[in-house]
Amino acid sequence: MSSLIVLGCMWGDEAKAKIVDFLGASADAVVRFQGGANAGHTIVLEGKKYVFHSVPSGIIYPRAKCVIGAGTVIDPFGLQEEIQDLISQGVDFSGRLFIDERAGLVLPLHKKLDSSSEKALGKNKIGTTGKGIGPAYSDLTARRNLRVGDLAHPDWLKLRLQGLYEAHGEVIGARALNAELKLLAAVWKFLGPYVAQTDVLVRQWYLQGEYILFEGAQGTLLDLGFGTYPFVTSSHTIAGGASTGTGFPPRWLDKTLGVFKAYGTRVGEGPFPTELFDATAERIRKTGNEYGATTGRPRRIGWFDAVAGKYTASLNGVNGIAVTLLDVLSGIPELKICTGYWASGTKLSGYPSHPLDLEAVEPEYLTLAGWEADLGKARSLGKLPKNAREYLDAIQDLLEVPIEIVSVGSDRSQTIVVK
Repeated sequence: MSSLIVLGCMWGDEAKAKIVDFLGASADAVVRFQGGANAGHTIVLEGKKYVFHSVPSGIIYPRAKCVIGAGTVIDPFGLQEEIQDLISQGVDFSGRLFIDERAGLVLPLHKKLDSSSEKALGKNKIGTTGKGIGPAYSDLTARRNLRVGDLAHPDWLKLRLQGLYEAHGEVIGARALNAELKLLAAVWKFLGPYVAQTDVLVRQWYLQGEYILFEGAQGTLLDLGFGTYPFVTSSHTIAGGASTGTGFPPRWLDKTLGVFKAYGTRVGEGPFPTELFDATAERIRKTGNEYGATTGRPRRIGWFDAVAGKYTASLNGVNGIAVTLLDVLSGIPELKICTGYWASGTKLSGYPSHPLDLEAVEPEYLTLAGWEADLGKARSLGKLPKNAREYLDAIQDLLEVPIEIVSVGSDRSQTIVVK
């Protein structure tokens, strides 16, 4: 019996899907525990690209079972399209995908509410993906949203859906209501065979000696409670979310692996102390293809922030680190790592919790020499240039957690396991 959580430890987009895919070779089950289709995971296998939004990325491994847990919210139409696209690429879903019947639904109304809310906030907007995730979670908290299992009960579904529109002051006529119900009935016919009470299954698998890998969406600094609120997502992205989102006992969680990009990125609004606005940022963005897999938006770029990294590693109880996209930094003559924050002439003792305090900090940097070599063919630390190894050593020392995996390219094979 063993279990592992793989978490993004900054603002998301840390290429954690590649790490999940790499580790999935030995996993019996890969379990998604929070978030919705606002997450985008891209995996490259033997030159072929697969894009995921709700389906766990472990589905590429033929032997792995994949679970979408109760802590997620699901756009049923988007999920059907995603499954069909993956099937067309040769991925087999037979007896391998399990969707929790208690996962919340993201409905067309939620996308409308998301868009209108962002528009109303104006310059104070959060910078959401517009996928309806926030309103769907809000309605779950208010106990008025629909869940996946409701699709199996037409009369109940009609009553709840009409009540949801009324709760938001939205008028929906009988014809429009029946049309939406018809679409939901059709999507249930497709998704129904995958639906189960997944918490029971996952606990059984663990007790039967299977290896369970939990994957989170977004990153720790987007956690609803501990992230850079209000510029956060609508769910709990930290390690504890694995239990609350799947019904898996906390004492059975054996290890937490934190995924950090070799530099910083952020999508949407909110504080980003190490953000760059120069030619180096544009070079990193272009080389690293730093555009959202879900929205296509260009990501904001910055230096690696060890202050934020140490905070998230501690918050999650991280046992080991995976550093991704190290290859993107090749060719940059001088690299920097943020080692401290200053405010009003005083060095801060840690990571501030208020966004205004974060906006006011001045980063303190450690400067390191870069390297020219292409890292894509390296398969051990010893094959990396000396300066690249020193860069990794600095991250490891500052975060006080050992680096266990280093990614030097987008393909699964371009991965270094640190002995």
